[in-house]
Amino acid sequence: MAEPIEDYALLSDLATGPLVSRRGSVDWLCFPRFDSPSVFGALLGTSEHGRWVIAPEDSSAEVVHRSYVESSFVLETIWETQHGRAKVIDFMPVGRQRSSLLRRVIGLEGEVGFWQEYTIRPEYGAVKPWMSRVRGSAETLLAMAGPDAWALHCDPLPHPYPHGHTSSFPVLAGEQFDFELAWFPSYRPLPEKIIFDDALDEALHYWTTWAENCRKDGPYSPMVKRSLLVLRALTHFETGGIVAAPTTSLPEEFGGSRNWDYRYCWLRDAALTLESMLTHGYESEALKWRDWLLRALAGDPEDMQIMYGLAGERYLEERVLDHLPGYCGAAPVRIGNAASAQYQADVVGEVMVALERLRMAGGREDAFSWALQRALLSFVEKHFDDMDFGLWEMRGGARYFTHSRVMMWAAFDCGVRAVRDHGLTGPADRWEQLRDNLRAEIMSQGFNRTLNSFTQSYGSTQADAALLVLPQVGFLAYDDEHMRGTITRIENELVTSDGLVMRYLTHTGVDGLEPGEHPFLACSFWLVEQYARTGRHLAASKLMDKLVGLANEVGLLSEEFDAAANRMAGNFPQAFSHLALVRAADAIHGVDLLSLAAKNNP
Repeated sequence: MAEPIEDYALLSDLATGPLVSRRGSVDWLCFPRFDSPSVFGALLGTSEHGRWVIAPEDSSAEVVHRSYVESSFVLETIWETQHGRAKVIDFMPVGRQRSSLLRRVIGLEGEVGFWQEYTIRPEYGAVKPWMSRVRGSAETLLAMAGPDAWALHCDPLPHPYPHGHTSSFPVLAGEQFDFELAWFPSYRPLPEKIIFDDALDEALHYWTTWAENCRKDGPYSPMVKRSLLVLRALTHFETGGIVAAPTTSLPEEFGGSRNWDYRYCWLRDAALTLESMLTHGYESEALKWRDWLLRALAGDPEDMQIMYGLAGERYLEERVLDHLPGYCGAAPVRIGNAASAQYQADVVGEVMVALERLRMAGGREDAFSWALQRALLSFVEKHFDDMDFGLWEMRGGARYFTHSRVMMWAAFDCGVRAVRDHGLTGPADRWEQLRDNLRAEIMSQGFNRTLNSFTQSYGSTQADAALLVLPQVGFLAYDDEHMRGTITRIENELVTSDGLVMRYLTHTGVDGLEPGEHPFLACSFWLVEQYARTGRHLAASKLMDKLVGLANEVGLLSEEFDAAANRMAGNFPQAFSHLALVRAADAIHGVDLLSLAAKNNP
């Protein structure tokens, strides 16, 4: 049985992201990329679907401390038993052409008996690899299945048992035991054991140096820094692609079917991540993401998708893994994502807004990047009258979603300013007319005067937290009377008794799925931003404190939160939640995003 979601910590080598439970079990790991098949899949099943445990044998052992070392993804866990204390260090090397997971056990006091359980199951737990002991520079336990191989370097090596390998070893004060699990193509030579201390120093240096560039202002700066680190950890070091989360099928409703694969690069999420990075001085990361975007979208704009693989792959067919029972029985377990084939009219707007912020921060357009933006605007123009499936990827029918229409407005608005304020070429007059027509349409059909509120879609009466985004892109002011009425309605209908915000009411059936989910953390952070930008500082701080308090002990947030059970829900850690936290903290601190973006380009 997997641990509660909030009991996991993320490791990262900027290519993949294993999850380590508080009890010392690596229950999720995909080698060598975020979207590779898992080799440890106990998170979505049982121990027989793969895991790697290093923990005290004494079942009464307690974790007395657990944290990342400084501003890094080097995890330290201190265990205490009645006979002694020991520390475990878990991390992945960064900056090497090597995909490895490293673990070290250090005796601190007395004697602590440890055990290791190593059950490796490639292809999401469906395959038992060929196992053998080989000797290179040290004795190694080799696992092999088709094109992939995994080398476990450690002393002592574990011994076979019915479902995997296990070993026990006492750890005295001052002793240390090192473990490395390295992935490599099975047709290449066995990699030598890594020099542990060198890899540890390099990882600490990389993460702490990267984090030093983060602005250290405002009351929530520690969580802002950790959130930016999470966004960096979910960014592939070579391609620049940013995954929405390192996991698949962690349920939005426990025992339910709202289980999706988030190990891909949504244009929307990546664009919003770029904005958060820019706000805090990470222009080089933003430029790398722009280059990823240009490669991913290259070709006919009609072939544009809302999401891609880490390197821009397009084929993300959704499949069900019937052999996995799912997290706490939440089935089906899905890989791939059918939403990749949806038309979501808001996406170009998010991309255009992010690229405008990059332009204002001094990012130079080249012939390719501006030509692509013009092509995207032509795409929006061509599909001006098309319905879509919206920000929330509805699996019911297409509609005219108000948020989507506003983001189309934002796309044309960015195009007009690019020409008139930045000297780029394009049909600004036509874009301006399309923008103004959209505004009139939205105010006429997206705002219900009887309810005094914008609605989820034209002709509906449904409230939707996505409407909190309208002032964020400049469609109207945060304190506009239309927004005030919309906020009142969201507070009355979508804010739960615990003060958190639902995306929309699922029992209406508008999304084509069975009802049931929990408050969506990004929406709650959007409400913080709304409060802060309209002078409701006490309400903003109160909600922000509550939300920050929902992070686990190492500062990570999931997609949703089940307040009744006091537990996290949905894929984890969730980029959308962390980037929304950064925006909310900036709003409380009084950061003007547009002015800050323009600081390097006066």
